[in-house]
Amino acid sequence: MTDPAPLRRPHHDGSALYVADPAPRPGQRVRVRVRVPHASGVTEVHLRQVTDGEPEFRPATRVASDDLESWWEAEVVCHNPVTGYRFVLSGETSGYQWLNGTGVHDRDVPDAADFRLVTHDPPPDWALDAVVYQVYPDRFARSAAAPPVAQVAPDWAIPAGWDDPVTAEPHLAGRQLFGGDLDGIAEHLDHLERLGVTTLYLTPFFPAGSSHRYDAATFDAVDPVLGGDEALRRLVRAAHERGLRVLGDLTTNHTGDRHEWFVAAQTEPAAPERDRYLYDETGDYVSWLGVPSLPKIDHESTSVAERLFDAPDATVRRWLAGPDGLDGWRVDVANMTGRWGAQDVNHEVARRMRRAVQETRADGLLIAEHCHDHSRDVDGDGWHGVMNYSGFTRPLWTWLRHPGTAPSFLGSPLMVPRLGGAAVADTMDEFTALVPWRSRAHSFTLVGSHDTTRIRTLVESPDEVVAAAGLLLTLPGVPMITYGDEIGMLGSFGEDGRRPMPWDESRWDNRIFAAYQELIRARRDLEPLRRGGMRWVHTGDDVLVFLRETAEQVAMVAVSRAAYRLGVPARDLPGVDERRVVVGGAALQVDGDVTLSSDRAGVGVWVWSRKVP
Repeated sequence: MTDPAPLRRPHHDGSALYVADPAPRPGQRVRVRVRVPHASGVTEVHLRQVTDGEPEFRPATRVASDDLESWWEAEVVCHNPVTGYRFVLSGETSGYQWLNGTGVHDRDVPDAADFRLVTHDPPPDWALDAVVYQVYPDRFARSAAAPPVAQVAPDWAIPAGWDDPVTAEPHLAGRQLFGGDLDGIAEHLDHLERLGVTTLYLTPFFPAGSSHRYDAATFDAVDPVLGGDEALRRLVRAAHERGLRVLGDLTTNHTGDRHEWFVAAQTEPAAPERDRYLYDETGDYVSWLGVPSLPKIDHESTSVAERLFDAPDATVRRWLAGPDGLDGWRVDVANMTGRWGAQDVNHEVARRMRRAVQETRADGLLIAEHCHDHSRDVDGDGWHGVMNYSGFTRPLWTWLRHPGTAPSFLGSPLMVPRLGGAAVADTMDEFTALVPWRSRAHSFTLVGSHDTTRIRTLVESPDEVVAAAGLLLTLPGVPMITYGDEIGMLGSFGEDGRRPMPWDESRWDNRIFAAYQELIRARRDLEPLRRGGMRWVHTGDDVLVFLRETAEQVAMVAVSRAAYRLGVPARDLPGVDERRVVVGGAALQVDGDVTLSSDRAGVGVWVWSRKVP
């Protein structure tokens, strides 16, 4: 029998099951609930919130009870834009305890992981139901009418055939041009619908000096190599007609050295564009991580704010405007934007960009690239969420990576370790507890991206790819799939993974593709997987089991990396039975105890659900 402790501990999270209004107004009183299993021994509950920097306490009231647990309720008064709160618990057998975002503690703990309610305008609701598909335009598809690559290749480009390998030479990789274009993406929207995704995310489409286009030469036009402005409008229109949303990718931290601003700044010292860049003590321009071709933008410049965010035709607004406008932005290197030495205006940049998004497209989404602890930057008034590498991707890698390989991760000098499920769950909990629930729920979860090792290369077999997809599509957050992951595309590092999409389906791993389809379908059909709370059931070395719950429905998910068998007392798992197997074929028996067991292979994903009586 497994340790049932996770389900016998008091629990609260920021989901609608526990918080009456996840988007409160300033001054609003919000009812919050705590689930207290009788086995915890807790008989008294108080809420502690911090108001104007000072803690205050109020008692919670028991509002419901059954044979298993009680529900307690208290109010949070949203006097400040961000209100932190936690619960203090007591009982004859439980003693004195705190409950915060990382769980129950028998001692005092810092406020960093307290729950939070945020009164800033909420992120767009549609994002909670989204499944995002990331496309690298040069490598996804060439349109039927596209001219030969050599005919349209800019001076920087090395034309390549669609089936040519990506070069291993770092200084040449960004110059390879395979000739994918925006009309090619439009011609393959059937693939996105067939997979089941809801949102297309395009890496940059501006003219640049590389195929990745993170070194923009202007923000005012779409690269002619991709088809130009009209091709983007055609693509967005076609996507919208199918009910798909489209996100763009903007680099606010730097431009390319071919950018019209930078050329003007370097040509004429008195040019007004000169103050749009940072300069060091020698008078030389500052570049991103010392890369000379990527001069860093000075966000203390009023003209930068005007041209990127504030003017009616500013970059952020221009590409969102109108019926054929984008539905939001992903921001490249958002963690470094507005930061250099003593300068730190990152939060002001995020607020300006969010205001520009909201004023142009009220339901626009704003996601920041962030590769480590993002708790300083996601309090709810700037970025809606982040690419959650720290609280999702990195712990997932440590659990599923092939024992015989250990790739590095985004610049780390050390290889990725291989850890058990308990360490993985703790890592996820500790990082995600540092931000408001709605920031977590609106952050991208991802098993990799165009900047990392491909998931199929990271793991030992296709089964582990399915396990990774299982966590991706069932844990809280907005799942983002990098093109080709759904067919088992390989790639040892970022550039190597940026291979052209093979459209010959005989080259696909169709079992992986079918699993992605099935898991996306489960997410679409089961509201708890999109909007539910989150409780761990079991965190063993080789299996992670958790509940996603709403007031109307509960889903239980088991994801394993090896064969297992575990039992949970049936009284600890109300509302889950063997009659609703959604994904996979693991054995689930209910005969006094709930017994989960995998088949011989031992690797997979299983989801059960049931309506709450």
